[in-house]
Amino acid sequence: MNYLSAENIAKSFGDQWLFRNINFGISRGDKVALIGTNGTGKTTFLNILTGKIPSDEGEVSIRKDIRVGYLDQSPAFDETLPVLEVIFSSNNPVAQVVKRYEHAIETDNHDELSEVMEDMDKFNAWDFEYRTKEILGRLGIHNTENLFGTLSGGQRKRVALAKVLLEDPDLLILDEPTNHLDLDTVEWLEEYLNTSNTTLLVVTHDRYFLDTVCNQMLELDHGSAYSYKGNYTYFLEKKAEREEMEAAGIDKARNLMRKELDWIRRQPKARGTKAKYRVDAFEELKEKASQKKFDTQMELNVRTSRLGSKIIELNDVSKGFGDRQLIKKFEYTFRKGDRIGIVGQNGMGKSTLLNMITGELLPDSGEIVKGETVQFGYYKQSDLVFNENQRVIDIVKDVAEVVQLGTGETVTVGHLLQAFLFSPSKQYDFISKLSGGEKRRLQLLLILIKQPNFLILDEPTNDLDIASLNVLEEFLLNFPGCLVIVSHDRYFLDRLVQHIFVFEGEGKISDFPGNYTELRDYQDEQEVLKKNTPSAPAKAVEPVTAPVAKEIVPAGTAPKRKLSYKEQKEMQQLESDIAELEKKKTRLVEKLNNGGTHEELAKWATQIEEMTDSQANKEMRWLELSENA
Repeated sequence: MNYLSAENIAKSFGDQWLFRNINFGISRGDKVALIGTNGTGKTTFLNILTGKIPSDEGEVSIRKDIRVGYLDQSPAFDETLPVLEVIFSSNNPVAQVVKRYEHAIETDNHDELSEVMEDMDKFNAWDFEYRTKEILGRLGIHNTENLFGTLSGGQRKRVALAKVLLEDPDLLILDEPTNHLDLDTVEWLEEYLNTSNTTLLVVTHDRYFLDTVCNQMLELDHGSAYSYKGNYTYFLEKKAEREEMEAAGIDKARNLMRKELDWIRRQPKARGTKAKYRVDAFEELKEKASQKKFDTQMELNVRTSRLGSKIIELNDVSKGFGDRQLIKKFEYTFRKGDRIGIVGQNGMGKSTLLNMITGELLPDSGEIVKGETVQFGYYKQSDLVFNENQRVIDIVKDVAEVVQLGTGETVTVGHLLQAFLFSPSKQYDFISKLSGGEKRRLQLLLILIKQPNFLILDEPTNDLDIASLNVLEEFLLNFPGCLVIVSHDRYFLDRLVQHIFVFEGEGKISDFPGNYTELRDYQDEQEVLKKNTPSAPAKAVEPVTAPVAKEIVPAGTAPKRKLSYKEQKEMQQLESDIAELEKKKTRLVEKLNNGGTHEELAKWATQIEEMTDSQANKEMRWLELSENA
C-alpha cells in the first residue's frame, strides 16, 4: 500500500536549483533514510513532503486517511504550556479518548463513561497510559509540569519526539531524532522503531542507526536523488560503484569533447548548418564533460603544538550543585596519546568535568594540575556566535591567513576550507546562507587551525553530515595529542577511543579500557552473570561441615589473583601499543640515518623522544599488570 508519492519535485533559491525532478514514494512498512551532505536540501525536502513549504515544481500526494507525524529539527510550541499539555495538544484520537475517559471518571459521569469506554475499546487505548509513562521515562522527561519555554534545546527536542511517538502515526517522519539523546536512549529508540509497525522516513547521521533500523536509502546528491534498497552498508557499496561509473563516463566525455572541439574549430562558418546535429550533440557532450568528478580523498591534517610529559592531573576532584553530587573524588593522570570517550545519561556531569579540566569551572574539593605546554581546543555543544553578514573565508582569515600542516607544508585557508568540504564558491557565501551543519563544520575548523594539543569535543557529531564525519574521523585518527570525546555516536566512539569514562551516577566515574561496543559487551556479560547468580537468603543456617584446609602462602608473599576483564583488555591494548610504537620509532630512525633537511631532522628527533617516553610509560604499566597477575 502506497502511503506517499512525490513526482517531479523541485525547489530553488534565487536562480539556483537546490534539487529538481525528484521522484519518490514510500509504502507501508518501509523504513527509509534520507541522506546527503549538508546543504543538499534534506530538511527542505521533508518540509515539502509534509506541506510546511510548497515546491516550485511537481506534486506531493498522501493517501487518504493516512496520519503523518513529523519531528523537525527545531520544534516550536506554545511556550506558556506545561510539557504534558504540549505532548497532548494534538489531534491524536487516542489521546483525546483517554482525556475524555479521565474526565468522565473525575466527574463521575456514568453516561459519558459508558460512551467513552466503547471508544477506548475501538482505539485500543487501554495501554496508552503505560506507553506514555514508558516513552516519557525513556526520553528523560520527568517534570511534565514545567513550562515548555523554560526547557533547553535538547529537552525541547525530546518533548517533541515523545509527542510524535505517542501520536502513533501511520507515517513517521523524523529529522535528526538522535541529536541530544544519550546512548542508552538512542538504543531504546532503535529497538522501539524496529519492533513497531511504523512506516518511517528519517534523516540521521548515526551510521549504526541507519544499519539497524533502515531498509532503504534515498540519497540527495548534486540536485538529484538516488534510491538504494538495503541498509547503510549496502548503500556504501553501491554508491561507490555508481560514482566510479559516473567518473569513468565524465572522463570518456572529456576525451570525446576534445576531438569534437577540434572538429568544431576546423569547420568554416558558412558550413555550420551542414552538420547542425553534430553541433547540438557537442553542446550536450560539453554539459556532461563539465560535471565534477567525485572526490572522496579529502584530508584534514593540521599541525599541533608539542605536548610535554606533564599534561593534566586530577587529584580527588569533586563537584556538585546544591545537594546533587555530580563528581566524587575522581582521580586520573592524562598521558600522551590518551584517546578517551565519555558516556553517561544526560545531566550526570559530563560537561561539568570538561569545564573543570579546561579551568572554566573550579572543583569543590581536590585539585587539577595542568602542564605548561597544554593548549586546549574545546568544541562545545553551544553554538558559536557568528556575524551573519560576514563571509566564510573572512571569518577563518581572522584567525590565520595560512596554516601549517602536520607534514610541515604551509597552505592557504582556502585550501583548508576546501579540504573540510567548503567549495570555492561556498567560501564566499555569507554566514546567513549556511545550514546548521555547515556552521558546525566551520566552528570545528576554527578550533583545529589554532593547533591545540589537547582536544575536547563535546557532542561534535550533532548536525554534521556523514561526509563531514568521515573527514573529521580521519583527522582525529592521526591527531598526536590528547583527545577527549563526549558523543552519542557509537560508530564515532568505536573508531576513535581506546578507553571510556563511564558516568554511573551519584558522582561515580569508572574507567573502562576499550571502545563503546566492548563496553556494551562487558555490561551485557555482567547482567547475565548477575541474573544467573542466586542471591543468598537473608538469614541462612549454615550446615555443619568438616573444616577446609586453607592454602598455605609463604610469609611476605601476596596471593596471586586473576586479572579482571578490564585489566585483561588493558594489557592486550598495551602490548599492541608498545609493538606499534617500536615500529614507528624504527621507521623514524631509518629516516634520520638517511638524512634530510635541518627542520626534518629536528622534527624526527622530537617525535622519537616523545615515542620513547610514551613507550616507557606503557611498559611500566604492563609490568605492573603482569606482576599483579
